Amino acid sequence: MEEEKTIKNDTQTGENTEGKELPPLDFSTFILSLSTSVLMNLGLVENPVTGKTEKEPAVARQTIELITLLQEKTKGNLSDEETKLMDNVLHELRLWYVKAIS
Repeated sequence: MEEEKTIKNDTQTGENTEGKELPPLDFSTFILSLSTSVLMNLGLVENPVTGKTEKEPAVARQTIELITLLQEKTKGNLSDEETKLMDNVLHELRLWYVKAIS
């Protein structure tokens, strides 16, 4: 029973989101959100709030470790698709991290 909702104002950015549909919340969306955060902290993706690229490799590394922790704690409880997503996301993020700090 998934219900799509609209939100009048984003509490963090103050952006008016009235009428915009947000994607459904699920595990894959959560992991992709965390991976976007890593890319942003590696300076590879612009911060949507500030419009600037910011490099915080320690925060990126911590978020990669968080995704790894989630992978370990959810082992055996994910669908094949979710497991594959976790493996692929972690592999790619680790590669981007090494490139960014080199």
